[in-house]
Amino acid sequence: MNQLKQIHAHTLRNGIDFTQFLITKLIEIPNIPYAHKVFDNITKPNVFLYNKLIQAYSSHGQPSRCFSLYIQMRRQGCSPNPHSFTFLFAACTNRRSPIQGQMFHVHFIKWGFEFDIYTLTALVDMYAKMGLLPFARKLFDEMERKDVPTWNSLIAGYAKNGNVEEAFKLFSVMPSKNVISWTAMISGYSQNGKYTNALAVYKEMEKDRGVKPNEVTIASVLPACANLGALEVGREIEAYARANGYFKNMFVSNAVLEMYTKCGRIDRAMQLFHELGRRRNLCSWNTMIMGLAVHGKGDEALKLFNQMLGEGNAPDDVTFVGAILACTHGGMVAKGWELLNLMEQRFSIAPKLEHYGCMVDLLGRAGKLQEAYDLIQSMPMRPDSVIWGTLLGACSFHGNVELAEKAAEFLSVLEPWNPGNYVILSNIYARSGRWRDVARLRKLMKSSQITKAAGYSFIEEGGDIHKFIVEDKSHPKSNEIYGLLDLVMTRLKFDVSTIDFDLDSIVE
Repeated sequence: MNQLKQIHAHTLRNGIDFTQFLITKLIEIPNIPYAHKVFDNITKPNVFLYNKLIQAYSSHGQPSRCFSLYIQMRRQGCSPNPHSFTFLFAACTNRRSPIQGQMFHVHFIKWGFEFDIYTLTALVDMYAKMGLLPFARKLFDEMERKDVPTWNSLIAGYAKNGNVEEAFKLFSVMPSKNVISWTAMISGYSQNGKYTNALAVYKEMEKDRGVKPNEVTIASVLPACANLGALEVGREIEAYARANGYFKNMFVSNAVLEMYTKCGRIDRAMQLFHELGRRRNLCSWNTMIMGLAVHGKGDEALKLFNQMLGEGNAPDDVTFVGAILACTHGGMVAKGWELLNLMEQRFSIAPKLEHYGCMVDLLGRAGKLQEAYDLIQSMPMRPDSVIWGTLLGACSFHGNVELAEKAAEFLSVLEPWNPGNYVILSNIYARSGRWRDVARLRKLMKSSQITKAAGYSFIEEGGDIHKFIVEDKSHPKSNEIYGLLDLVMTRLKFDVSTIDFDLDSIVE
């Protein structure tokens, strides 16, 4: 920077026009304010310099500066070029300003640049990222020539907005795919909870020898492994990430950490957590605290929470969800209240629904049902179905009919279609001997056509995920599966104490 200042002083003293080089280098450092000062001393800047500054402000999240530079450029009679609009569309995306985006779209057409594929792609990307998919799709369909980034922008837009079916339709007919195409589809499925599809697309990507998964791909597919319990596949992906140097990326490291905690391998997760050492960030701490809490290791979770604070790491609302949840399995009601108060008093974090939900669960499990109900009534926000469902579950466990009816009344309004709530209340009535109420609920469910959805299971075998529902015969090996089950059932009809029951021999 000092050398550039010396060069600047030298050019000013000697009347040498070195400003274009100087501004370019200042932006690269970056020192955008200094570059802008140099720019302001130019009598008549050209479009190249305007574009350089607009691009710099756009990439550093200052869209308003981009718009004022465009106005200044027009007032000084400097004509924009297609690159100007490429950077302006990106600025509109950062600001999430559809009106300004559409205004620049009009200017773009007036200047006759509507056939520039790169700027058109930026425009499609702008509309897609702002959720204006009909505009993005219309532009896409009207384009005579499309390159891979154009396809990627629309696919990512559909996926991000939850329309993964349309995203996959486009993905399937793409003439050529790159790593961004595959990653957009994997990420879209994963973020929308379609984990089986995400893993299936990743498996297909592995078959494409012309494409190699990158850090973003790995960080996108690992949550699918975590939520499916696909430990075997997750380990393979971890090995790939380590072999390719992707483990330096904290998004990848934390995704592997989450995969181990959700797959129940707390021991391996803790090893990895210690391996990260000083590289650990807030996400790492939260994942480990939550993982320990979910798996009933409340004391260890709280110990880690205290260690986190002791090392000077500032917690966030997610940290406190894990910490309060850690109290649940140990019945540490007083500690739960202490943490809830600590959030606001020491860290100025306002409790959210999740924190109240954890507290209601803690109180409910401890049998303090009235205290849980009073907390719900005093919440600063409206309780959702999860809150009332938690109380209903606690009432079922402790046999409290009165509060169960109150919780069920709210649930009948919030989610009248959910059969689980009716079933739980019916069971509470049955245990209390209130058979007329049981019959009334069953009649209500039948008249409202409320039926219990079939449960299903995921099984990982040979690196593949298989989904089963009750009496499911859709699996390609269903005949073999049912054949084995019949053999097992036949053996079970005999006195197992007098039979050498060897499952391996049955399989053979």
